[in-house]
Amino acid sequence: MKVAQTVWITGASSGIGEALALTYNAKGYHTILSARRSERLASIQKRLAYPEHSYLLPLDLEQNENAEVWTNQALAFTGSIDLLINNAGMGHLGTVLEMTLPVERKVLEVNFWGCVALTKAVLPHMQKRNSGQIWTIASILGHFGSPKLAAYAASKYALVGYFESLQYELRSSAVHVGLVSPGFINTSVTLNSLGPDGIPIQKNSAAQEKGMLPMEFARKFYNRTAKRRPSRHLFIGRYEILAVPFKRFFPNLFFSIYGKLTDVTRQKKN
Repeated sequence: MKVAQTVWITGASSGIGEALALTYNAKGYHTILSARRSERLASIQKRLAYPEHSYLLPLDLEQNENAEVWTNQALAFTGSIDLLINNAGMGHLGTVLEMTLPVERKVLEVNFWGCVALTKAVLPHMQKRNSGQIWTIASILGHFGSPKLAAYAASKYALVGYFESLQYELRSSAVHVGLVSPGFINTSVTLNSLGPDGIPIQKNSAAQEKGMLPMEFARKFYNRTAKRRPSRHLFIGRYEILAVPFKRFFPNLFFSIYGKLTDVTRQKKN
């Protein structure tokens, strides 16, 4: 009888994380759900196909100095972590001059350092067992900047650079490190983004609302990572993911076109 594997998903209280939790649990994985909102996690647990094979581990990645404590708590569930999905993150909306430094630091603390801290805590366990996968959710904005999203883009750029570096370090290891750069996914990340005052803006973007549904993303993610030799970097989305190679091969043209599409000066006048 095949022993079920254990997946630990951060940011599991909504959006991509919620969809991943539902998908992996339905596939028979023991599922550890983490996020700040414990009541929301409890609600999602009731909707799992096998709630008895799940464990709720509330945490706040801004307090990432507790990563080893959280990892020990996660290991106590089944004794192993076969798959870590660094999905938790937060957004903001405001120009560089508008955003306060504490809010920008908070975005980097959660989006970047939180993922790094958990990875550093889980990796020794996987290396000891000589197996495991660590996947980190970046973004297409980890490949080009965008006005009013400087700190968010910086956090995603940092994830790509950090985990690509780790991929080189583990290229001879049985532990697989993967990156995922989603396009527009229909989640509440923009709705919950922080304004310059640190308060959620409570307004979603049109692009986000027209994006891929989280369950479709989760299905594609599962199918593409369950392979015997999964890719190191996945791009999951619709036409918008083509912006990444466009910017890479035609940087000046991309800057001109994207600049016009996102002209904050023109938007303010309108």
